[in-house]
Amino acid sequence: MLEMERKTDIITKFKVKEGDTGSAEVQVALLTERINQLTEHLKLHIHDSHSRCALLKLLGKQRRLLAYLHRTAPERYHSLVARLGLRKYHA
Repeated sequence: MLEMERKTDIITKFKVKEGDTGSAEVQVALLTERINQLTEHLKLHIHDSHSRCALLKLLGKQRRLLAYLHRTAPERYHSLVARLGLRKYHA
C-alpha cells in the first residue's frame, strides 16, 4: 500500500482544484504509483499469482479511467500521460 506522505504528495501534485482528491488525474496517478510498486514486487516474487491478479485489475481500472479522460477532456489526458510518462492508450 502507499504510504500516507507519498499519497498526499501525489494528490497535491495532480489535483485539478483545491480540495480535489477524486478527479481522474489523481486516481490515475495513485493507480500508477501502486502499479509500479506491484511490478517491482513481482520481479522478486515471480510466483505470487494473487498479486499478479491484483496488478491486472489495477491496470484495467487505470485503462478505463484514461479512456474516460481521453473521451471527455483530451488536453487533460495528453498532459497527464506526459507527466506520468505513460505510453498512450489512444491516438
